Order: sequence, then structure tokens, then C-alpha cells
Amino acid sequence: MTGPRVPALSLAEVEATARAAHAGQTDKAGRPYAEHLAAVAAGVRRRGGDDAQIAAAWLHDAVEDAALSHAWLAAAPLSARTKDIVLAVTKRAGETPEAYAARVLATPGARLVKEADLAHNADPARLAVLDGPTRKRLTEKYTRMRALLGLPQPGSPGR
Repeated sequence: MTGPRVPALSLAEVEATARAAHAGQTDKAGRPYAEHLAAVAAGVRRRGGDDAQIAAAWLHDAVEDAALSHAWLAAAPLSARTKDIVLAVTKRAGETPEAYAARVLATPGARLVKEADLAHNADPARLAVLDGPTRKRLTEKYTRMRALLGLPQPGSPGR
């Protein structure tokens, strides 16, 4: 016998949880980290993502950055699909980019979340404020991951 069903968190509750979990954190450019989360969630929505994918976008870095634990995610009132996507886009210690990309591609809905994440990470305006070596390293990293995921490069036909 199972216990009473706990309603899933609304997107507003997921957003509030993610913002609280990353409170005080900044990105490489010194901007509040929540701006990145909001941009990825908006990117997922613009690309036609559903609520499970939008929720995963808000939480996509939470476990990887240890803002929220694996135990929190396992117990959270979220859809199994949202949890699967979050786990798929969470990098693991020592993992190769190829293994990471394979897991993202094998998880329904994860590729779209990662596409929105890469698009925001590679935004020229965000990269412009970084020092030259960091900008070059990140641009190469994002280009490689887009290729591994079969995503068009920014500015290429089909974009």
C-alpha cells in the first residue's frame, strides 16, 4: 500500500527552490547565478519544452553544484521525468564529455535542456566579459559538447 500522493511542485515553486538553493552564488562573470537559471528555463520554453523540462532547467545545476543533494532530488515532489533530466545533465566526477553526452542523448527531454544551457553559456555577451584564455577554453568546450549532442553550432545553417 502506498501513502497519500504528494502533489508535484509547481513551476513557481521549483523556481523559488532553485533561486534559494543558488542564493549568493555568481557565475564566472560575477553575475547572480539565478540569472543563468532563468535564461535556461526561458530558453527551454522558447524551444517548445514542456513543464517537466522547464522544471529541470531551473534545477539543472543544483545537484552538480551541490546546491541541492541527490537525496533532496530523490525525495522531491517532482515528476520522474524532471528528475531523470536533472540527473542526465548533472556531470559526474571523472566523466568524459562523450559519456556525458551519451547519457544526455539517452534521456528523453534532456537534450533540449542542455541545448538551452549551452546557448546561454555560449552567449557572446556573457563570454565577452571573461578574460581571453577563459573565453577561448569555454568556447571550445561548448563547441565540442554541441557537436557531441548533434546540435548545430551558433551561426550555422539551420539555426
